[in-house]
Amino acid sequence: MSTATKSETQGGTENIGTQAEWTTIQRVILPGERGLETLPLYMDSGVVTSATDLTDASGFGRPSAAAGEESITSRSVHADDIESKTSASVRAGERISFGTYFNAFAASYWRRWTTVQEIRLSVRTSGRGTVSVYKSNARGSLQHVETTRVLGTAETLFTLSLLPFGDGGWYWFDVTAGAEDIQFLGAEWQTQAPRRQHGTLTVEITTLNKTAYCLNNLRILGEHPEALANVKEVIVVDQGTEKLAEAEGFAEVSAALGDKLRIINQANLGGSGGFARGMYEAVENGSDYVMLLDDDVVIEPESITRLGIFADYCKKPTLVGGHMFDLHDRNVLHTFGEIVNPWVIGPDEPNPNQQMRHNFARRNLRDTPWMHRRVDVDYNGWWMCLIPTSVIREIGLSLPVFIKWDDTEYGVRAKAAGYSTVSLPGSAVWHVSWIDKDDLVGWQAYFHTRNRFIYALLHSPYDLGGGLIENSLKLDLKHNISMQYYTVLGRIEAMRDLLRGPDQLHAILATKLPAIRAMAKEHSEAQFKPSPDDFPVVKTRKVPRRGKGVSVPSYVSLVPWLAKTIVRQVGVPLSDASRRNPEALVPHEDNRWWRMSQLDSALVSNAEGSAASWYMRDPKLVRKLLVDSVRIYGDVLRRWPSLKKQYRAALPQITSMEAWRKTFEAHSDLGDK
Repeated sequence: MSTATKSETQGGTENIGTQAEWTTIQRVILPGERGLETLPLYMDSGVVTSATDLTDASGFGRPSAAAGEESITSRSVHADDIESKTSASVRAGERISFGTYFNAFAASYWRRWTTVQEIRLSVRTSGRGTVSVYKSNARGSLQHVETTRVLGTAETLFTLSLLPFGDGGWYWFDVTAGAEDIQFLGAEWQTQAPRRQHGTLTVEITTLNKTAYCLNNLRILGEHPEALANVKEVIVVDQGTEKLAEAEGFAEVSAALGDKLRIINQANLGGSGGFARGMYEAVENGSDYVMLLDDDVVIEPESITRLGIFADYCKKPTLVGGHMFDLHDRNVLHTFGEIVNPWVIGPDEPNPNQQMRHNFARRNLRDTPWMHRRVDVDYNGWWMCLIPTSVIREIGLSLPVFIKWDDTEYGVRAKAAGYSTVSLPGSAVWHVSWIDKDDLVGWQAYFHTRNRFIYALLHSPYDLGGGLIENSLKLDLKHNISMQYYTVLGRIEAMRDLLRGPDQLHAILATKLPAIRAMAKEHSEAQFKPSPDDFPVVKTRKVPRRGKGVSVPSYVSLVPWLAKTIVRQVGVPLSDASRRNPEALVPHEDNRWWRMSQLDSALVSNAEGSAASWYMRDPKLVRKLLVDSVRIYGDVLRRWPSLKKQYRAALPQITSMEAWRKTFEAHSDLGDK
């Protein structure tokens, strides 16, 4: 049972004695004026409901539709009652809850990874009402802990044990007003536990022509100096042609950040080159941690403080990452934690114990059972991830792979060396979600494919990479019969470079992207125009059978369907009519292999909806790519044992400070201060 030290005073704060000093490890925060649409992430209102009361018959998992509707109607909040970043007014007779993503205390994460075994909650109020503390277990069952009446100006204290939170669970509190309004003046979660260190931090942002995003985040940091209390430097590695330092508004944010801001101009070495530079500089300037941030994000500045404090209290050096919310739908959490599927070597989204794209505006934390179970991860995306420099000194910097799989590989490499990654609830950025991108086709397919195989050679527990090669052959086939020839060519080129070995990875960092993009000129599906009206008019020549569209073949019919489709793809010439006019207009969401494989030509919109391209079937090219694909994967399979030895032996050297220093010297000015 937890114990509570309570105060109920009028006109002053009770003297709480001379206990050992309590240190704040998480303060309760509210959104600023620019983020009121994200209010459900900070506080909600309504009756207290146990998460397991709203689930399906199993007691765990997806809620019923009726429960979801109930949750919506009982969670309205008065945005105009927020008075500051840390205070709000509670209207007479109403209750507000801080059992929310940013303000509940993730007890199971602190119990599992840190030295903290007991915490104290301090809540400051003014007026008559109650403060109630609740906790949950790993199943999401709600348990009332303590309720205290308050009167006048009061500080209410609760001492709470973390012992029951081995597998999951949270603490949170509610404030309820009496007959008149009550003021919530602030709250902190505190501890007396020993702190392993008071770490200093370098915040690093890698950018490529995203000046507006960068300026916004630098402005946010300048407006919240408390987030920079332990920050040595804020480094922006600018790899673009539109220089941040030349952008309108830069002088203002630069003045606000002062000597803490440093811009490094560097050739485009991709995300891995930019983030490796941040790692390198953090080691060089003596920081205890580096925090890597994407450029196209919006940060919650309190997350910087939380990640740093959590890392300080971890039992040993630990990578600590923030979550990613959807920038275009800001109450939607993309994923709660990520692992790698070891058989096919692919991110398993979501983790088996969670659900993807959870909307907190519809179901808040206390109404979501699976979110109360602690989620352990293999890695955290580098949209926001803190890495101890002691780990960097031991295992090296990022792989020199330009983009894709660098964060995944690093997290797994660190894990193999004994350093875990924690995706910490209550710490996050808003980022464009993968739903609004399509990075498995086009030029990015090269990097996805090559780097996925590099990861497998370094970390796969299976002798021949498990099901990776089989899965890749299937993907090549799907892209091929979908008229995505540029994508298939990039994937085949990825395998050729894989076979060339690890020693050339640094050398091609700055040159491979232009080479891959140059290949797009020969393929119409990779040539985009702003509107379908910029192409010849669509002329439909095939009437749907019985008025029905194309559907995905069943498991039973897949083999004969695929055989018939491939025969058509490689043997039936393209008609002149299909060369003159596309036969369909296909929205991006309908760009699926079973549909596209039945067309001869089509206009297809891109993921952003900003342009379209003309897909056109080419039987001769299909035949060539099918043969090349089978041949190259056969070569990889035959050489797998030797490639594995080669890449694993080279890993310490290609990720070393010395190797990266040479690359930075070739593509930037190391003296750029």
